[in-house]
Amino acid sequence: MSTNTDFLLAIEDLTVSFDGFKAVDSLTMYIDKNELRVIIGPNGAGKTTLLDLICGKTKASGGSIQFKNQEITKLVEHQITRVGIGRKFQTPSIYENLTVYQNLEVSYSEGRSVLGSLFFKSTPKLEALIEEVASDIQLTELLDTEAGVLSHGQKQWLEIGMLLMQEPELLMLDEPVAGMSAKERDETAELLNRLCKNRSVIVIEHDMEFVKKIARKVTVLHQGKILAEGAMEKVQADEKVIEVYLGH
Repeated sequence: MSTNTDFLLAIEDLTVSFDGFKAVDSLTMYIDKNELRVIIGPNGAGKTTLLDLICGKTKASGGSIQFKNQEITKLVEHQITRVGIGRKFQTPSIYENLTVYQNLEVSYSEGRSVLGSLFFKSTPKLEALIEEVASDIQLTELLDTEAGVLSHGQKQWLEIGMLLMQEPELLMLDEPVAGMSAKERDETAELLNRLCKNRSVIVIEHDMEFVKKIARKVTVLHQGKILAEGAMEKVQADEKVIEVYLGH
């Protein structure tokens, strides 16, 4: 059906219907390697559903999702995680009573259970990865701190770090700055700009000021279809986008 592409993620003609309502409607979208893509749009536009389809939480009614030229629409969630796609949901799911270090350690991708993780011996490779990730998410000084006492923003970063421990090539974040202070939002923008140097990142976001800080290419969804796509300036000036989204 599809030809080989240089894209990391190739979504073609993707559709999902819930009781006859097309939440995502014949959507085609391509994500490059090391690309940071922001997806915006009004509530009910299909943004979260699109991430659900990519990560296997929801099954497509039609169309194709290829990751590194491998068709993934028939795979289940844990298989999709294994091919290199990480997904962060809106509410952080961290282990509050473990330290930052332990949270990162138990997230390491060798397919272990939490219980198994508590009894295994660390390796120099794992130590190096934890240090690298902790530095990325700006929690190096807090590795021995219990996760429960972190600020809201730091918990969100820790959860991003837990995904990074699985070394994904595509990271998907759903409203990562919701509830953050202005300073945390700025720091998250810097974090995302760093992260896409060696992986692709898809961000769903409502906060337009934040979007401007990270946006290179923006996709605007409306009623399950792409309304506009391109640079932030271009999208902001698009009459259709102003009418359905930015005007409200």
